[in-house]
Amino acid sequence: MPEYSYNCINCDNDFSLVSSIKDYQEHPKCSCGSKNTERRYTEDCLTINSSVKKSDSELKTIGDLANRNRDKMSEDQKMSLHNKHNSYKETGYSELPSGVSRMKKPKNKIG
Repeated sequence: MPEYSYNCINCDNDFSLVSSIKDYQEHPKCSCGSKNTERRYTEDCLTINSSVKKSDSELKTIGDLANRNRDKMSEDQKMSLHNKHNSYKETGYSELPSGVSRMKKPKNKIG
């Protein structure tokens, strides 16, 4: 279902509604009770990276889902996640426990 973004003129509240096209409202009621609202079309069409937003039913790959979730994250959240996933590179490989060895990669035999 589409997500529609709005702004309340009275209280300057930004909010969005998820509804079917047949239930679309031009001026929905804000949490303050006012119906003095306007659509935010640019929010509906573009994400931070200027790519078109996709609804859940339009996500075709795990990459689409990852990109959508990344676009919702703050810069601090992105940096924290980057550090979490790349911290092992700074420490290098750890020693294996005693009695354990690394497997040797088999040579590919063609033919």
